[in-house]
Amino acid sequence: MSLVNFEVQQPYITPSQLLLAMDEVIPSQTITNAIISTSSVGQRQRILPTHVVVVLVIAMSFWSSDSVVSVFKNLIHGFASLRILDKIRFKTPTSSSITEARQRTGASVMTRLFEMVAKPLATVFTPDAFLGGLRIMAVDGTVMDVPETQENARVFGYPGSRPGTYPAFPKARLVFLVEAGTHLITDAFISPYRIGERKGALKLLRSVNDGMLLMWDRGLHSFKMVNAAIKQKCHILGRVPAHVKFEVVQTFDDGSYKSWIAPDGQSKKKGATRIPMRVIEYVVEENGIEKVYRLITDLMDIAIFPALLLATEYHQRWEAENTLDELKVHLNGRKTPIRSKNPREVVQEIYGWLLGHYCIRCLMFQSAEKVGLSPLRLSFTGSLRVIRRAIPLFQIAVEIFPDINVFFSWLTSELLDLKIPPPQQRSNPRVVKKTRSKFQSKKRCHRNNGTPRQLLSFQIFRKAS
Repeated sequence: MSLVNFEVQQPYITPSQLLLAMDEVIPSQTITNAIISTSSVGQRQRILPTHVVVVLVIAMSFWSSDSVVSVFKNLIHGFASLRILDKIRFKTPTSSSITEARQRTGASVMTRLFEMVAKPLATVFTPDAFLGGLRIMAVDGTVMDVPETQENARVFGYPGSRPGTYPAFPKARLVFLVEAGTHLITDAFISPYRIGERKGALKLLRSVNDGMLLMWDRGLHSFKMVNAAIKQKCHILGRVPAHVKFEVVQTFDDGSYKSWIAPDGQSKKKGATRIPMRVIEYVVEENGIEKVYRLITDLMDIAIFPALLLATEYHQRWEAENTLDELKVHLNGRKTPIRSKNPREVVQEIYGWLLGHYCIRCLMFQSAEKVGLSPLRLSFTGSLRVIRRAIPLFQIAVEIFPDINVFFSWLTSELLDLKIPPPQQRSNPRVVKKTRSKFQSKKRCHRNNGTPRQLLSFQIFRKAS
C-alpha cells in the first residue's frame, strides 16, 4: 500500500463555525464584540487569529490532560476530517507559536468575555433555585497551584509553611459567586495568595441585587461584608464564628432572636452604625456529637422565613463546594491545574477555565429546563464527555446537513440521558489519605539541578575459560 501525499493548508475558520455546539451559550458575535471592545483585533491574517486563540483557551479546560497542540487538533478535528477525501491536511501550529499567540491576545479579552456571558439563569420554576422569591446565591473561594517560575512567584506568591520546609508551588486565589440552583459561576475575582478571601468576596458584591439571598461560610463573616451586601439591597444568610457574641434584644416565636452587629474600628471612623440582625441557633448531630450552628440574616419576617426553613436552606451553600469539585477535579484533573508560566497567561487561562465550566453548566440547564428537571440531577462528567464528542460533530454537520436544529436536539437528548439519583444527604470528613515515601521532600535547592548525562565505559573483568 502506497502512501498518499497530502497538501498542507492553513485552517481559516470563522468564529461561528469553531464552537458551534455552544453557540447558544457563547454566540460568535459575543466573542467578536469582546475582541473589539478590548482592542484585541489582529493587524494581519495569521494561522492563530484572536478568535481562534479565545476559543482555544476555553477548549484547554475540555481537554485538560492533553498538550496545547493536541487541544488545537481536537478543536478543529471536525473540519480536518472533512478535508481528508480532498487530500488536504491542516497545518498544526507549534506549542511555541500558540504561546506567542496567547501572549499577543492577553487576558483582558477573556475577562471581558466572561463579564458579557456569565449571569444567573434560573427561573422561579427551576427546582431549589429560589427561596421565598429570592434567588439563592453563594460565595466561596479556593487556591490553585501555578507553575513555579520567577514571574509567577513574584506576582502570586507562596503560602506559609512549617519551619524548615518550603511550599511546593506559588498559588493564585480564586473567589467566585455561584447560583446554587444551577452551579453557574456568575462572577469571579482572581488575586495573589496574600490577598485574603474576604477582600475578594467584597469585590463580588458588585454582582448581587435586591432579588437575591446571599450565603457565605463563617470564614467570610465581617461587618464590612454584611454592610456592603445590605447597601446592595441584597438579603444575607451567613454563618458566624464561635467567638462572635450577640446580645438578645427580642425573642421570636420560632426560637430565633433579634440582635445587632457592631461596626469594626475602621468602619466606625467612616460613620457606620450598628445593623439589626436576626440570629438563628440550632444543633446538628454528627456521629453522635451535637454541634451548634449560628446564622445571621436580615430577613425578619418569621412567617415567610421561619428559622427551621432558613437553617435547612443554609446547607444548600454546599452547592458552592460541589461547584468547586466540578471545576478543580472533574473539569481540570491536572496535578498542577494551571499550565501557564507567566502571570498574564495564568489569568487568561483561569477565565477560560471558568468559561468552559459555564458552557457545560449552561447547556445542562437549558436541557433540564425543557423537561422541568433540576440541572443538578444531570451528571457533570457525563455532560463533559458529550460536549467533547459534540464539538467536531457540529463542525461536520454545518457543512453537510442544512438543519442544524436536529443536532441541537440530539445534544439535548444526550444530556437528558445523564440523570443521576437524588443526593443522599451524606456527610464526609475533611481528610486525605497520603502514601508514604522513602524519598525526602523536594526543596528549592533540588529544582533545576539535574545530573548531567555521563558517558559509560566498560571493562572486562573475567574471561571465559
